Amino acid sequence: MNKSKVAIIGGGLAGCECAWQLARCGVGAVIFEMKPERFSPAHISEGLAELVCSNSFRSDDRETAVGQLKREMREAESLIMEAAEATRVPAGTALAVDRERFSDYVTEVVESHALIRLEHHEIQSLDDPALTGFGAVVVAAGPLASDGLAASLAEAVGNERLYFYDAIAPIVEADSVDMGKAFWASRYHPEEKDYLNCPMTEEQYMAFHAALLEAEKVQPKDFEKEVHFEGCLPIEAMAERGEKTLSFGPLKPVGLEHPETGERFYAVVQLRPENTEKTRLNMVGFQTKLTYPEQKRVFRTIPGLENAVFERLGSIHRNTYVQAPKVLGENLELKGRPGVYLAGQVTGVEGYVESTACGLWLGLHLAGKLSGREVPPPPPETALGALLLHLRTEAKNFQPSNVQFGLMPPLGKKANKRQRKGLYAARAEQAWADWMERHACAAAGQ
Repeated sequence: MNKSKVAIIGGGLAGCECAWQLARCGVGAVIFEMKPERFSPAHISEGLAELVCSNSFRSDDRETAVGQLKREMREAESLIMEAAEATRVPAGTALAVDRERFSDYVTEVVESHALIRLEHHEIQSLDDPALTGFGAVVVAAGPLASDGLAASLAEAVGNERLYFYDAIAPIVEADSVDMGKAFWASRYHPEEKDYLNCPMTEEQYMAFHAALLEAEKVQPKDFEKEVHFEGCLPIEAMAERGEKTLSFGPLKPVGLEHPETGERFYAVVQLRPENTEKTRLNMVGFQTKLTYPEQKRVFRTIPGLENAVFERLGSIHRNTYVQAPKVLGENLELKGRPGVYLAGQVTGVEGYVESTACGLWLGLHLAGKLSGREVPPPPPETALGALLLHLRTEAKNFQPSNVQFGLMPPLGKKANKRQRKGLYAARAEQAWADWMERHACAAAGQ
């Protein structure tokens, strides 16, 4: 009987959105939510879709990637977007909500829908008898999945492919770097152009080091008190070990003489391209616990980065996620566990909107699959398609990501920065409309 239904582990944003999309397409869903039987260290309310970190869904500007993603979700009749609009509070161009009213709204819709059943039961393993007989199982337990479920997931994907702490370095827009000060070269091979290098004199390095030590840091929550691993120490923690630790570590200048002048430097900050076009640059070794305003202030003291535009800022925080390109198929199904799908932050996406979008996609895909229809992923020119493509793209060091225009295919035409955003958004809008017409409506049985 349950073969036409989907079991969803977790009543957060991704889980509720997945259940809603299934239900509006005529497919039944059962949400297993452990609250109020048990709470994670971060959750305090009994309601569904509890917002823990912030009340903001970020910018609503359609010429931002997250704004475009929200536009696509609204057109797919997203429950989470509907709830956000209904409980919106003033926040400029951002979409911010009253958290309690937002949770109440989602909870009421889910509990009252004839095709959604809510069970307050903790699933501690993928082999839990409660999951038997369903057409599919979706794990949407969030970054604070219970120890038992996390252990079961680790067994399913291989322990080395499940991460419990997320070390993220900032990403800089390449055209915001002062190329009069920076140069392309690889260590020991100045003729190669694999890294963009920002060199420092001793005086500049010492000023940067001092700024790091004085900068304000994010205080960890009780559930985020992690033991730092030597391979991914926060840059400020390395600075605290000694005045020259960084200059002998990630900022070492060895083998990085200037390719034209042969000049040697006291320290060098390296930026690694994030995409083939080299429009996005990762600050190597700059994972950090500095607050966002302090990251901007301190990192802009680096020569060449005085006017840097940060597409993403750095962080180190608790976040259970998989090495998606290795363990997930095209449709977020576990390669080693057919019939089990992942949604939300556990897949390797960052943010409320992105997590919800994963749930939305799985709801549409599974509704089509269980109804005998194929619903392929949206094209990478769309915001949702680009986000899903990130989860399929092999990378030496896979890291979670927010949705960004940089994840989309290049425009194939020259345009200034402001024009590019509009062009990306317009292309995404058209691609999404085409995809919805051909696939999403069919999935919904319309």
